[in-house]
Amino acid sequence: MSAPALAIAALSKTFDRPVIQGLDLSVRAGEFYALLGPNGAGKTTILRMVAGLLQPDSGAISIFGIDARRDPVAAKRIVAWVSDEPMVYDRLTPLEYLEFVAGLWQIDAPTARRKAHDLINWLGLAPHANQLCGSFSKGMLQKVALAGALVHDPRLIILDEPLTGLDAGSARQVKDVLLGKVREGGTVIMTTHILEVAERMAERIGVISAGRLIAEGTLAELRTRIGGGQQSLEDIFLDLVARSAPDIAAA
Repeated sequence: MSAPALAIAALSKTFDRPVIQGLDLSVRAGEFYALLGPNGAGKTTILRMVAGLLQPDSGAISIFGIDARRDPVAAKRIVAWVSDEPMVYDRLTPLEYLEFVAGLWQIDAPTARRKAHDLINWLGLAPHANQLCGSFSKGMLQKVALAGALVHDPRLIILDEPLTGLDAGSARQVKDVLLGKVREGGTVIMTTHILEVAERMAERIGVISAGRLIAEGTLAELRTRIGGGQQSLEDIFLDLVARSAPDIAAA
């Protein structure tokens, strides 16, 4: 049996207060997984630890069988990270930026150029391929950042609120690209406050509250957990978070 795309065990992180508390989480290879939770629940902290941008206080993180804490370089080679605030060099064009990022991954120049052109076309950026990124809207910058994250063909794609601030057309292009990567066998983990997006795109959904995984499953499984029916994901989410509040307060 193949290793899961992501396996988290007893993961904990404290800042001025406990943020993540003994978290266990597993994401299967080749699935689209949505991680949901109210503001301050710890979603971004979890993803930053998985991406190697933040060190946990304790616990284990395995990415396709690679111990991410013992061998962070090997883990990062197969992971892509896209934050809600696109980080792109303003004085580079999309083509220059993608070739630069490809160079960091030691991809040879001809392959880098081909990948850059393919990603730019895929994301609808071709008309702007030779314009400086400093003149771009947030939606365009987000697409350039996503292209940069995909240039090394990662097996696990981690996205923190990737659709925030995007217009309908840009959001559709980003969603199509992500679903395309899953169809090709990639794995996507995404946080979003747009619950309709998670409802339509995710194969499984995890709900986080106060640093703990309080529920997980398909939409049908989550509906069964709160009593059946045809509730929307929004109704299910609010119900689960409300039910968890007394347990969290007691802890």
